[in-house]
This record gives sequence, structure tokens and C-alpha cells, in this order.
Amino acid sequence: MRFLLYVSLIVGFCTFADAEIQFPLKPAEGKFFVDEVNLLSVSSANELEARLAVVLKEKAIPIIFVSIQSLKAYGAGSMSIERYARRLYDHWGIGHERITVEGRGVGRSVDIPWNKGILFLVAVDDRKARIELGGGFLQHKNATCRSIMSDHIIPFFRKGDYQEGILNGIQALSQMAKGETVEPPPRPIWHYGLMVLLVVLAIFTIVSLIRRGSSGWAWVFWAAVFAIIIWLFFSSTPGDGFDGGSYGGGSSGGGGSSGSW
Repeated sequence: MRFLLYVSLIVGFCTFADAEIQFPLKPAEGKFFVDEVNLLSVSSANELEARLAVVLKEKAIPIIFVSIQSLKAYGAGSMSIERYARRLYDHWGIGHERITVEGRGVGRSVDIPWNKGILFLVAVDDRKARIELGGGFLQHKNATCRSIMSDHIIPFFRKGDYQEGILNGIQALSQMAKGETVEPPPRPIWHYGLMVLLVVLAIFTIVSLIRRGSSGWAWVFWAAVFAIIIWLFFSSTPGDGFDGGSYGGGSSGGGGSSGSW
């Protein structure tokens, strides 16, 4: 009996806490972002809208971008960005639970489970971002989202270039939604310098090994140099159309990826 009382109190507390959570206003149909912090220029916002409209029409997958000042501003200061993104996704009903597609027979159509949508949330003051996926996405897309977050978004956010990180992230998410290969970001120039240095050191070490043999602390030094260079290098590597709109009772599946900077 006491156990049930404790459970009731915990559930009641969680329900009360969740009741205090607020959300941004849902964008109108045909709009794909809520940029409260004004991270995008007008031209970039227009480019984003046009790109995401194409993805929705071709693949029936809405990609919604949201920037907020902080989770605390919406009563979610003690909530993880993962949980808040999931709540926001479900509150807006991003994506469609089911869609109708053309069947094989002439004039026939088939109603199928779908539930595919993507929410890209950025909380600027919290320095956190989240990609939240609808429940219709398979688990292997989580790995793709992690790559997008770590390679296409966070490096730019760390430099304070939010607009470039957002546009690169949206481009990569669009490729994922279309079933295309997500292209890796271009390597910085210093990567190629490291490659040249690595080749030179490799040649020098091989020649030294042939001439002097493997003795002394020199090999420990060169092994450490190789390990550092390799670590630096690899750790930085980075139908006819749907017209049903972006919101149709879709729900989050809890998949995706988070990042901080």
C-alpha cells in the first residue's frame, strides 16, 4: 500500500512538472522553422524554406528547425534537451502517422504506417542541439544523425557560426530524408598538411630503421609522434509528390542525436 502511495506521488509530481512546460508556437503549414534567436539571415531562411518544401513534397518527410534562447525560458530548465525535443515533437505532431500511396493496381491506393519527421532543435544559451526522429525511422538512422551532428553542425557552432552549422545540418538531413548518401564536410587545409607530414615521417622512420636498426628511445618517440598525428587526423574527420502538410499526428520514436559546444 505504501509502495502504491509513493508511485502515485511520483507520477503526480512528474505530471505537475510537465504541466509547467511550454512550447514555441507551431509554424503554419508551408513553414518549416521557428527562429526565435534570429540565427538565420532572411536570404538563408528563404533558401531553407524552399529546400525543405521540396523534401516534404518528394518524400513526405517534414524537417522542422527550431531555435530557442534556452530551455529555462520554456519552463524546462531542469529537463534534458532530449526529453524536451521529444515533448515538442509530440506536441506539434510533426509528420503523419499514416499516409496514402499509390498501389500497383490502376486507381488503387494503399494506406500505410509512416510516422516520419525530423525536428532540429537548438537551445543557444544552453549550448545544446538535438535532432529528434519520428518513430517510423529505423534505428540505423541514429548513427547517421550522430555523424551529422558531430561533423556538419557542432564544429560550426563552436566557432559561433550558427547559420553555417544550421544550413549544413539541414542539407545533410535533407540527404538522409531522401535516402541519399550524406556527404562528409570538406576537410580543412591543415588535414592535408598533416597527411604530407605523416608521409615524410613514415619515410624517414623506414630509412632510419633500415640504416640503424630498432634500438634506443628514438622508436618510442617516433611511435608517440605517429599516434598523436593519427589521432588528430581521424578524430576530426568528420511518387508524384506529397501534399499532406507537415503536421498530421506524428510522434517521436526517441531516436536521433544530441550535441553540445
